[in-house]
Amino acid sequence: MSQQLNNLTASPGIMPLVGGAVTMSSREIAALVQSKHGDVKRSAERLNTAGILTAPLAQFDFEHNGNVYQEYRFNKRDSLVLVARLSPEFTAAVVDRWQVLESTAGIPQTLPEALRLAADVAEQNAHLSQKVQQDAPKVAFVNHYVEASGAKSLRETAKIMNMPEKSMIDALVRDKVLFRQSGNLLPHALRQRDGLFSVKTGMSDFGHAYTQTRVTPRGVQWIAERYASELMGG
Repeated sequence: MSQQLNNLTASPGIMPLVGGAVTMSSREIAALVQSKHGDVKRSAERLNTAGILTAPLAQFDFEHNGNVYQEYRFNKRDSLVLVARLSPEFTAAVVDRWQVLESTAGIPQTLPEALRLAADVAEQNAHLSQKVQQDAPKVAFVNHYVEASGAKSLRETAKIMNMPEKSMIDALVRDKVLFRQSGNLLPHALRQRDGLFSVKTGMSDFGHAYTQTRVTPRGVQWIAERYASELMGG
């Protein structure tokens, strides 16, 4: 892990300062948590849509092997929230990286500050570990189910996960995952492009055209992980 930090510190093109504030890029986070950069960016976009991040997302260019790519940059708080969502076991690595960034930028760190940060991280990891244990049976069930099943209706999805259908739909509308149009519940384009939903159209036995939103296996898993604590029973 220390080698990863050294590589990041020595990499050309890293710009930790944005508007005078130290930041950490989505590319750095991807390297630290051993994840794909695209997955990190998508997680950040979901957190941003849910209003969990404190700073608005903005794209910045970086160059790699002669090509120009785009990355997000985060303040300390938002980067830790993102890592807690992605891979909480790598929180310590991100804290270590922040120490490198802040020391390079000349931000003083006192012993009490360091001890307070260590205590906060330990408390956060304990909370996340407890939550993972609590959710494990639910997530395991959903993982098993979606491996063998195709797209489901919203009602079937709610039944699979022991969620009240109305509460699940209300939560999805509240978080701008679904929207109502002409009496139909439809997914926002971003969620459809993410592969979470599909829209089925056809003709009923009585000759009426219909439109139905279907939840893909990936969408079932996403809903379970996103709303397990809020809506799933047991």
